[in-house]
Amino acid sequence: KGVKKLMPAHWLEWKAGQLTVQRYWQPKFDPDDSRTLEEWEDEISAAMKESVQAHKIADVEVGSFLSSGVDSSYMAALAHVDKTFTVGFANKQYDETDYAQEFSKHIGVKNYAYRITPEEYWANLGKIQYHMDEPLADAASVALYFVNREASKQVKVCLSGEGADEFFGGYNIYKEPFTVTWYDKIPLPIRRAIGAVADLLPPVHGINFLVRRGKPLAERYIGNTNLMDEHRKKKLLKNYHPGKLPTDLSRPYFELSKGQDAVTQMETCDLNLWMVGDILLKADKMSMANSLELRVPFLDRKVFELASHIPTKCKVNANQTKIAMRGAAEKTIPAKTADKKKLGFPVPVRAWLRDEQYAGIVRKAFNTPAAEQFFRTKELNAMLDQHISGKRDNWRQIWCIFMFLVWYDEYFVKR
Repeated sequence: KGVKKLMPAHWLEWKAGQLTVQRYWQPKFDPDDSRTLEEWEDEISAAMKESVQAHKIADVEVGSFLSSGVDSSYMAALAHVDKTFTVGFANKQYDETDYAQEFSKHIGVKNYAYRITPEEYWANLGKIQYHMDEPLADAASVALYFVNREASKQVKVCLSGEGADEFFGGYNIYKEPFTVTWYDKIPLPIRRAIGAVADLLPPVHGINFLVRRGKPLAERYIGNTNLMDEHRKKKLLKNYHPGKLPTDLSRPYFELSKGQDAVTQMETCDLNLWMVGDILLKADKMSMANSLELRVPFLDRKVFELASHIPTKCKVNANQTKIAMRGAAEKTIPAKTADKKKLGFPVPVRAWLRDEQYAGIVRKAFNTPAAEQFFRTKELNAMLDQHISGKRDNWRQIWCIFMFLVWYDEYFVKR
């Protein structure tokens, strides 16, 4: 109780018994249509070269994380470090280590790859939630813990690719505004009514589309973080009396970007909520848990000032994300790498939760006194059963609740 964060771009003063907190900088997107795509690509290339070189300055050896995506590949190629670090899984669908080793060979550096077993992934969940300090349900945080652990055996400083998606339009959901259909021409009140009915129906192909398109952008887009509607929360939680709704958190950022296009509004929301509350949180906590200093060249202020002026047409369209950034990257890395589709940090949790070996661990947590304290456990077990049977894809909701219970166990049961 009583523990608070000083948010980014704020200062705090304690004077004569008075606490004052003020924002000193508000990042804002301000698109400029006066330059061509090629000009933006050249500017990104120059800015990233400068930022990466500045972030490499150290009196110890610096390494770089490497996945199969454009962000880390571009950064590793610009950095010319001696060592790159990658983690993956035995399941090829979720493994990027082969690519990372091939790409590292291409740029002339040594890659250290580590494959995480399901057993060690699950065995380390408690430790990871402990190091997180606050509950975080991003399944990729575990993989991030392992890549930091492996890197810390070789180097003291590592470069990482956080920020590129928020700055340059990298999330696949940013394509959504370009998929306008005949349905969007129906008046919003009618779409809202159809969406409300659709939300009560069993999950079939197209239902989520009807639900989402039945709401204006400021209601349906709460960044990447909103996993369930208010009705579902009330059904699962014993005492649900929210001080703030998710839309209360995102509303100031839609106001900040009022009058701008939908992609810019979504980027503004993600920059202020998702990046702060997830992307950078897990990056900081997992690196510090392994005594590794993480540096993020994409998040240089000069890079943001450039990215903030790039118009949406040079960032996203119906078929591609990070258009200008990929073009800039092609000046340094092969086109097949620069144009790769976004994978995120793939983790096989969805599949694991349909395997009784791992679903059983979750079920045990769902039936503890701690779970009884907060949740209607009958509903939790039903949600898990629906996922195991394949009737519903509930893995993100299940994982969110499970991670809260793991965190609660670490801080309020074990200690």
